[in-house]
Amino acid sequence: MYKCTNCKLLVHKKYHKLVTIECGQHSLPSETMVPVDPSSIASDAAHTEIPHNLPTHEALEQVDEENEAGNTRKGGKASSGLGLKDFDLLQVIGRGSYGKILLVQQKESDCMYAMKAVKKELVTIDQIQREKCILEQAFNCPFLVGLHACFQTEGRLFLVLDYVSGGDLLFHVQQQRMLLEEHARFYSAEISLAVNYIHRQGILCRILKMENVLLDSEGHIKLIDFCLCMEGLQPGDTTCTFCGIPNFLAPELIRREDYSFSVDWWNLGVLMYIMMIQESPFHLDENSDNPYENSIEYVLQVILEREIGITCCLSVQAASVLEVFLNKDPKERLGCHPHRGFTDIQEHPFFQNMDWGMMEQKQVVPSFKPNISEGFGLDNFDPEFTNQPVRLTPDDNDFVRELDGYEFAGFKYINHLRMYEEGLIPIFQLCIFLMFPFNAWKNLLPAWIELTISEMSGS
Repeated sequence: MYKCTNCKLLVHKKYHKLVTIECGQHSLPSETMVPVDPSSIASDAAHTEIPHNLPTHEALEQVDEENEAGNTRKGGKASSGLGLKDFDLLQVIGRGSYGKILLVQQKESDCMYAMKAVKKELVTIDQIQREKCILEQAFNCPFLVGLHACFQTEGRLFLVLDYVSGGDLLFHVQQQRMLLEEHARFYSAEISLAVNYIHRQGILCRILKMENVLLDSEGHIKLIDFCLCMEGLQPGDTTCTFCGIPNFLAPELIRREDYSFSVDWWNLGVLMYIMMIQESPFHLDENSDNPYENSIEYVLQVILEREIGITCCLSVQAASVLEVFLNKDPKERLGCHPHRGFTDIQEHPFFQNMDWGMMEQKQVVPSFKPNISEGFGLDNFDPEFTNQPVRLTPDDNDFVRELDGYEFAGFKYINHLRMYEEGLIPIFQLCIFLMFPFNAWKNLLPAWIELTISEMSGS
């Protein structure tokens, strides 16, 4: 990534030479154009492309994205030797911010997984390592998709993830057309538990959207896609990077103010609005003849200036929770109190009859259970993806030749316990992994004793 030393705008390393306008006090539209990820635009703007008049900035410097504070990352664990040859590619089931999502079957165990395939030319090692580190922690939360293994080829990175067969929330909302308030309350509660867990780990999400909320076979949610997350955020810390999904962006982010976890609670408010009212509170005016009203700039201006519209079909409690989640002042927004935070969400009247303890343990029976057909539940995925050919496009040979062989050297991981349970690694490999800490201490102990004796002798 490259960053302007004057205005701090981040630009992908492949595109920093395309900037053409000197930086300065630009109007809102040009300032907010570059960092928005066009592949992440929500459904009501799915066919809108970001214009190519990218604002240029005079003093771009190469940066390690926004984790410049020296956040230490957990290292990847030893590789299992798994590779692409060990999986049958069955179906395309989605697309993440940087890659294709495939339904795959491990040949030896017949276990089903979702495999995210990412071209190395589209990401930096920091981006993909950050997502990997967050996914490694996901098994501690039942509402996050878990990572089983990672491996790579010359031109691609692969993440082997839980296969969540119920499809995404956007697909089901579009199928049902009218989502009952009871269903919206259930999903909102589970999503808020997932977001609260992420925040407790010091992680800022920034990419909550309908397509990133999956339903498992029982109807519980799982969040996916952590490519825009930021690690190492402590209470009171802020960041200023402009990124996200256009019609989900919080006002403070658009205003280029420092922000923190407040933007995720704004995102949840937008999600809840879509679930209960069947449209985004901030969207393009597709019926307008005015080109400006069909632009991303217009959506951003609407977010800043227009109050949300609440229909009379909602209960008083539902209207209230939307208003407080979508409060333009982050200090007054639900979930953002410096001390009460998540407790305020749990105690809001919209969730007053919710047993949060049972909910956290997935003991509350979902109101809706997806229909999982014999075809691995593929009916729950958008035909836009499932009709695509199941293949990986050829690597860019020029890019592969120029690639620094060490850049992605540390990209490997295996969840030994899960992989053993699923028959992907033998018992002796699990034992070696479990014994590794003991063996390490056993080897270090004599050196420590010798050092201690020498220090005592010297004194």
